[in-house]
Amino acid sequence: MSSADSEVAGASNNSSANNKRALILVVERNPAVERLERYFLEQTGFTVEFANDGTSALKRTLELQPRILITEILVPELDGLSLCRQIKSNPSTSRTLVLIFSHLHADDRAFEAGADAFLMKPFAEETLIEAVKNLLQLND
Repeated sequence: MSSADSEVAGASNNSSANNKRALILVVERNPAVERLERYFLEQTGFTVEFANDGTSALKRTLELQPRILITEILVPELDGLSLCRQIKSNPSTSRTLVLIFSHLHADDRAFEAGADAFLMKPFAEETLIEAVKNLLQLND
């Protein structure tokens, strides 16, 4: 697999209209980055919610049932890999798509934890949007 910008197995470039309002939960601890992610995802037509640590992300995933959870590996309280494992092992959240990103070359660890996609940081906003669209397309 290439680690240039993204790794999304079998990705397609099309996105169905019914995915436009898909709920995405993002785990982000940096308020400036949160504002940027919110802007880019909402401008694309997605509904976005945020959590600032892994524990609150797990709780919000149970409450909100998002289509996609986006998390970095290194987040407080419950790391992104553990968060992914817990989401994928719970029958009520196992269908939530998980996209993990990191500065670390940890794509193998992310996929072993159950991630549906992995992005290597830094990445352009277009790469994030394309990865989200591809995940939704693959799981229609």
